[in-house]
Amino acid sequence: MNQDHIKKILAALRKRYPKGEKPWAGGSNPFHTVIGTIMSAQTTDAQVDSVTPALFKKYSTPAKLAKAKLTDVKKIIAPVGLHQAKAKNIIAASKMISNDYKGKVPTTRDELTSLPGVGRKTANVVLIKAFGKPAMPVDTHVFRISNRIGLAKGNTPNKVEEQLEEIIPKRHLGAAHFWMIHHGRTLCTARNPKCRECPVRRYCDYAAGAGSSS
Repeated sequence: MNQDHIKKILAALRKRYPKGEKPWAGGSNPFHTVIGTIMSAQTTDAQVDSVTPALFKKYSTPAKLAKAKLTDVKKIIAPVGLHQAKAKNIIAASKMISNDYKGKVPTTRDELTSLPGVGRKTANVVLIKAFGKPAMPVDTHVFRISNRIGLAKGNTPNKVEEQLEEIIPKRHLGAAHFWMIHHGRTLCTARNPKCRECPVRRYCDYAAGAGSSS
């Protein structure tokens, strides 16, 4: 895909989802962000949001959560999917932050991925939300849309991430992640995408082929 089409796709998505810049501008609590994002795998944002107030009220710092009883953390985060494994990870991650990083959440991807329960996508979310650094978390929406439109053709999230980071200007990476998530939730859905309503239809590989009549 040529650079002109990439610019037009990004401009169209930005126009459609104009609130994409602010949520990814950095400034969220790093500790809350890393623990919340660990819990977000295979569960909904609503489920995570339902447990984090109680968790952080009781354990407001990495040092406090590092000393938490596993049974207590499991009980608090029970509504979250895979809560037993996640409880172990958030306690272990808190211990590393407290002991190895002097209570400060690390600020590089390599350091973040050394924390238990933190994969590349989670690290990228923390980099954007907590530190305002350019990164591209590739979730199911971003992965599907990138391949479907033709922005990035990869069979793994890491390959898609690498390609997107090459073609999207760094200053737009976080916002572009937001745009694609919302595009995937509203129009470019996994089943029955609404191609006729899509602002990037004219540049989309999928719309030009089997999906053109949707």
